[in-house]
Amino acid sequence: MISSLSGTRFPTQQADYSQRQPLAPTNDPAQEAQKAPAPKPDANQSTSGQNSGELSEADLKVVRELKQTDTEVRAHEAAHMAAAGGIATGGATFGYQQGPDGVRYAVSGEVNIDTSPVSGDPAATLRKADTIRRAALAPAEPSGPDMRVAASATAMAARAQVELLQKNQNSQNGYKNHLGSQIDLSA
Repeated sequence: MISSLSGTRFPTQQADYSQRQPLAPTNDPAQEAQKAPAPKPDANQSTSGQNSGELSEADLKVVRELKQTDTEVRAHEAAHMAAAGGIATGGATFGYQQGPDGVRYAVSGEVNIDTSPVSGDPAATLRKADTIRRAALAPAEPSGPDMRVAASATAMAARAQVELLQKNQNSQNGYKNHLGSQIDLSA
């Protein structure tokens, strides 16, 4: 999911896992270490004759879902990064959830981009808005927040087009006025 430098953060859509605990996006290992680990089977108990190191079928299902989510989230953010080019303000950041197997899986992510217009240059703003829109819509399945960023980029492009047309019109009117004054002086 794309997020802008304006401070607005757009969370990635997450699949619903019945055993998942909510988690705020972070890349801070110290903060991650403070989170309670996922429950693991007790070494003294076995479920359906399993060895103590094996996961239950329910846990295996959660791990499969977390692996799939991790793959999808990373591909989603990679698509944003590839399309954003120079307007990305850093790498992708991820929110993690620890699975029943003790592994951390990415369950949310975002890419921060600069969504500000280019001051005094509507043509450059128009090009930048196009890049923002392409970056927001780059993943195979853009999220709702991605769609909102794309809509904002479309609005930014429209404002830049109006500004560019006004600038061109003013320069043409100035040229006509200049010619008109020359004609008036020679008459």
